[in-house]
Amino acid sequence: MDPTLRDLLDELFRSGREHDAGEPEHARRFLNLEPETARLVSLLIALGRRRQILEIGTSNGYSTIWLASAAQRTGGRVVSIDLSLPKLAAADANLRRAGLRDLVELHAGDATEIVTALVGPFDLVFFDADRVTAPRQLDLLRPRLTPDALLLADNALSHPSEIAAYLDAVDRLPGFRHLVVPIGKGLSVAHRPAPAAQLRPG
Repeated sequence: MDPTLRDLLDELFRSGREHDAGEPEHARRFLNLEPETARLVSLLIALGRRRQILEIGTSNGYSTIWLASAAQRTGGRVVSIDLSLPKLAAADANLRRAGLRDLVELHAGDATEIVTALVGPFDLVFFDADRVTAPRQLDLLRPRLTPDALLLADNALSHPSEIAAYLDAVDRLPGFRHLVVPIGKGLSVAHRPAPAAQLRPG
């Protein structure tokens, strides 16, 4: 990764931690992805050559920058959704600082409503917002997943009761292999291998 971009990410993570420590209202906190989890997500995008990425939970754009930076190397793009207009404004500014704004399509509003209108298809979906509504969003997105879809969700270990329904829903998806990686706050990783005839070219 470019050192300038790395410095920006380090700055955003530190300032996000400071912001959250002084913010009593949970909904106004940034709750950024742990750096080690962000690096793993970036690696999975690169290894799987993911190009059609959906992020649910933009916040201030910290994780979005990681996604867009990886997508830039694969020739991909990111669609990202958040309910908070102030957070999306911060994400917009941070993506511009990173030089990645043109790779990201930002949507403001309720994610469950927005995903119903998204065309897709998506080869990676990253759930990092409201864990309670994630199962419904997953159900709506199923017809718009590519044959070799990769599903990721943060907080798989830190919020076990809230994310339990999502993890159960992923476990029941036909053709998917699922595990929780004990990194950061716990990353749920589910992958559906594509049939040999539909594998993407190298």
